[in-house]
Amino acid sequence: MGAIERSEERDRTVEAALPHVPLDGWTSKALRAGLADAGFDPADLGLLFPGGPVEAIEVWCDLADRRMAEEVSRLDLASMRIRDRVTAAIRIRLDQNAGRKEAVARATALLALPQNAPAAARITARTVDAIWVAIGDRSTDFSWYTKRASLAAIYSATILYWLRDDSLEAEATLRFLDRRIEALMLIPKVQRRFADLAARLPDPFGLLGRLRRA
Repeated sequence: MGAIERSEERDRTVEAALPHVPLDGWTSKALRAGLADAGFDPADLGLLFPGGPVEAIEVWCDLADRRMAEEVSRLDLASMRIRDRVTAAIRIRLDQNAGRKEAVARATALLALPQNAPAAARITARTVDAIWVAIGDRSTDFSWYTKRASLAAIYSATILYWLRDDSLEAEATLRFLDRRIEALMLIPKVQRRFADLAARLPDPFGLLGRLRRA
């Protein structure tokens, strides 16, 4: 998914730009205003964010991932089920942006443009990986990919639902998320059942054995 360059200057700039985003969008104008508010020279925009506003969104999301992981680390994860850990991590991300819904909406719209699809994919991949790592996932087998692919779909759908949700404290979004987490937790069970069934089937040509060793 690629590492992202981190620096205090970049973090401070995107945070300072956020109040300007509802009016100006994720634009060079908003970022230059953020640079000025953070005490930097607006002329340094091209040096700090050579990729422009889309790169600034990546920095903002990466900062949110780090802050989410920090908050998750303070939870009593050992006493929580996996599904509750995942839900807690996503809820932290939603709470982080409770007063920044317009900035999230504008970022989502910009990332939805075809030319920004690679950046959108990187952002989502980093976030779901940060969630799994934060809640203690240490898988290295094929489940590493299935967990992240499944959670990427859930996380993306939850964000889109949340953007339209005007319920008190996003209660409707949390119910939506809970239903999808329930479906995610069924995946390992389905995989185990399939494996058990396959083990009992006749395999005169050794095909299943070769597939399991592949």
